[in-house]
Amino acid sequence: MSTTAVPEVAVTAVDEGFWTRNRKIGAVLLALGVLAAVLFGALATDQHARFTLSETEGGAALEINGTVGAILFGLITAAAGGALLAGVPKRWFTLLLGAGLVAFVLSFLCWQVSAAPEGRNFMPLVNVLRGTFILALPLIFGALAGVLCERSGVVNVAIEGQLLMGAFSGALFGSMSGSVWVGLVAAAIGGAFISFLLAVFSIRYLVDQVVMGIVLNLLAVGITGFLYERLMQTDAAKYNSAPRFGNWEIPLLSDIPLIGPALFRGNIFLYVGLLLVLVIHLALFRTRWGLRTRSVGEHPTAADTLGVKVLRLRYRNVILAGLVAGVGGASYTLALYSFTKNMIGGKGFIALAALIFGRWSPTGALLAALFFGFADQLATYLGAIGSSIPSQFLAMLPYLATILAVAGLVGKVRAPAADGKPYIKG
Repeated sequence: MSTTAVPEVAVTAVDEGFWTRNRKIGAVLLALGVLAAVLFGALATDQHARFTLSETEGGAALEINGTVGAILFGLITAAAGGALLAGVPKRWFTLLLGAGLVAFVLSFLCWQVSAAPEGRNFMPLVNVLRGTFILALPLIFGALAGVLCERSGVVNVAIEGQLLMGAFSGALFGSMSGSVWVGLVAAAIGGAFISFLLAVFSIRYLVDQVVMGIVLNLLAVGITGFLYERLMQTDAAKYNSAPRFGNWEIPLLSDIPLIGPALFRGNIFLYVGLLLVLVIHLALFRTRWGLRTRSVGEHPTAADTLGVKVLRLRYRNVILAGLVAGVGGASYTLALYSFTKNMIGGKGFIALAALIFGRWSPTGALLAALFFGFADQLATYLGAIGSSIPSQFLAMLPYLATILAVAGLVGKVRAPAADGKPYIKG
């Protein structure tokens, strides 16, 4: 009894201090708001910042004077931060934090868009939204793969390798067969191959799961890089010219302003990704399989006592995660690009961050992936309008957003209790 009471008192003492996490974030928001109002307001111009509701400069648009917008949104950020610093009820935290961050981004955009050269001082919101979804796709698939593994008690650091192997297999077999569907199946199997190795070594042989994930990432880089040089570089027409999935337009829904062209005129990977988020969420929290999966990830001994086959369930879920991640890798080579060496470029680790930021939930992972996808798309947009920010810093933007989200915004999160702990049946 005494050992339980001591940490409870300690936690309460920390929680009742003035500098709670909410107040610290409020202080940061307040500082960012003042910075935005002063700095962005000074750098912005009197040109109107135009946010068009189409893919071009024409059509309906939201306009605001650059200087006024930068100062106004900066003050909104400061107000949100001040409210958090003052100690508003916790139920307002998410709303105020979201409003403050959105206002800060808008203040920054008012500066950037208004200062852009004539003819480029507009932001086409449809293109930005579409680009956000496209860039978030591999993160969505990768984060879902992480959810399936880690809810089962297996740490999946090998998302990068699963995505890479999926992209390579989809390009290779899609090119050789001339069929996008063969490429898609091959991509899923390629991701499952990396997952199978992760399952065998971490579940059967009890190898450290984090170390195993890193090794598998290096294995995927080595295999795909070697075969790329030996096959794809020597005969790209035969081995690296896979057919592509086209865009599928959904009638009526595609005509919805702003959202329709971006969300309902996409390729199969967009629809499959969003459908998987819904299916996995419902399965995880509304089905017997989901209950068993979560019990295995939280307390495998108790689950085993109740008759759940812990090791079998972990094997199946880890391999299923590889299938999902492999399809995510195919979203590169069967929809957008030809395969190149190490083309995933760290997106697997950002997907892992999205998993943590989303608190091991499919819907949370989706929102986190969209956040990172927007940061990536924003960097692309700023480069296109000739931003005064150096290109090296723009390239860093998605990774800076990752660090900010995981280190600053996610707060204290609790992974599944048995995550990363091998289960040895007694």
